[in-house]
Amino acid sequence: MSHAGFWNDEQNSTQTVKQLKILKSTIEPWQTVFNKYQELKEIVDILKEEDKELITDLTRNIDILLNDVDKLNFKVLFSGEFDKNNAILSINAGAGGTESCDWVSMLFRMYTRFVESHRYNIKTIDILFGEEAGIKNITALIEGEYAYGYLKAERGVHRLVRISPFDANKRRHTSFASVDVIPEIDQDIDLKIEEKDLRIDVYRSSGPGGQGVNTTDSAVRITHIPTGLVAQCQNERSQYQNKQTALSILKARLYELERKKKEEELLKTYGQEKKKIEWGSQIRSYVMHPYNMVKDHRTDYETGNVNSVMDGNIDEFIEAYLKSQKFLPGRQAGKEIR
Repeated sequence: MSHAGFWNDEQNSTQTVKQLKILKSTIEPWQTVFNKYQELKEIVDILKEEDKELITDLTRNIDILLNDVDKLNFKVLFSGEFDKNNAILSINAGAGGTESCDWVSMLFRMYTRFVESHRYNIKTIDILFGEEAGIKNITALIEGEYAYGYLKAERGVHRLVRISPFDANKRRHTSFASVDVIPEIDQDIDLKIEEKDLRIDVYRSSGPGGQGVNTTDSAVRITHIPTGLVAQCQNERSQYQNKQTALSILKARLYELERKKKEEELLKTYGQEKKKIEWGSQIRSYVMHPYNMVKDHRTDYETGNVNSVMDGNIDEFIEAYLKSQKFLPGRQAGKEIR
């Protein structure tokens, strides 16, 4: 950065500054903790047994240091290639009509609260509302450091058991929704998409009940013909902006598809296998009747405070999953086999 002419190349300088910021955010917290450790060690070396007040203060500071180390150790779990990237979150309703659509809207609210608690930004890219209530499917961009690292733990089928508010007979219903999370890919990733392989459709954005929210055909849907992957966007103001966002999402999904193919050839330890959105395939159950419990079936971690979980307090579920994945056989210390 100190070289002459560095700032003349805007693209290169921006990328370098971004890289520097990431490196500092990784190194500086560890350096701070190490400095605290050295200070406490020096105090221990001169400590006298009769100095009870100093011993009490030292014990308190050691507890603080250990807590800081635990937090940094958790960050070691984020050693994947794209863990620091933004995340593209998609939620789709399973079988069950209005019940499942309402479940999607509840999950989206849960993730929105989680995002807000981590001071991330969330931006709705595409949404299709249910015919009566709720959301059939929704795609959102989560912007923030380690957004993908956190949310990749949520990929899979989520099951809800409750007394249905849409059932006049107040019967118990089970609903399913699938959550998919992929990293947003930087523009400098080498992934060529041929124009002839794309089908681009434009349409008018719509709100609940089919009400038009735009007077022009600004929404864009892009289909990658060879793979059948689809990306669409209706949130931006212009057709051009929607097209660029949809292309970015398509690029991320294509990259993720290729990455999964390569990983499956080595070892089937990455993410979750694609499963039907139905009974027996869920990664987590949210039970609101006849008792209150949220249980992750991958780690057996559970809690009885369903309301807290639905308010976005899912950090402990994510941490339990990431720790379980880190020490699975077939993984090298500190990183996944790729």
